[in-house]
Amino acid sequence: MKKIFHRFEEGFLIATLVLMVALIFGQVVGRYVFQSAPSWTEEFARYIHIFQVWIGAGYAVKIREHIRVTAFVGMFNGTPRKVMDIAATIVWFLFVVLVAVLGTQLVMASFQYGQVSPAAQIPIWIVYLAVPLGAVSMAVRLIQQFTDILKRDYSNIKEEEKEAPL
Repeated sequence: MKKIFHRFEEGFLIATLVLMVALIFGQVVGRYVFQSAPSWTEEFARYIHIFQVWIGAGYAVKIREHIRVTAFVGMFNGTPRKVMDIAATIVWFLFVVLVAVLGTQLVMASFQYGQVSPAAQIPIWIVYLAVPLGAVSMAVRLIQQFTDILKRDYSNIKEEEKEAPL
């Protein structure tokens, strides 16, 4: 069960990419071969992409592949480096929590007003749900990174580790 959950995000991202490519391909074929294509495919592909971005952001934190500027931090070892990593993680975590809260408010407001998408007629709150889900995913992963930073020995960081993010 743990292995399945461990690979869930990766599987979700791959499956949605395949689905999005199929939808866009169908849209192009319909438009140029049959001179008619359903409008919902383009809209649905757009909404899939929104989920990919937000879920992918959480996955990027998990595998530690988010963009980070490490040129300055990489010059330090020991306690100063650890303090900078802790501070950066806390600031990032607070920002992600703010995004999760505001994203949840956006979902609740769109649910309350009953807004639906123009072509597919799906409730728009489902699309907006990607924001708090992705932000919560990032927050959980940042807590994991924070505990890793606290456990890590910064006194003996090798040269190649200095430039690589945690």
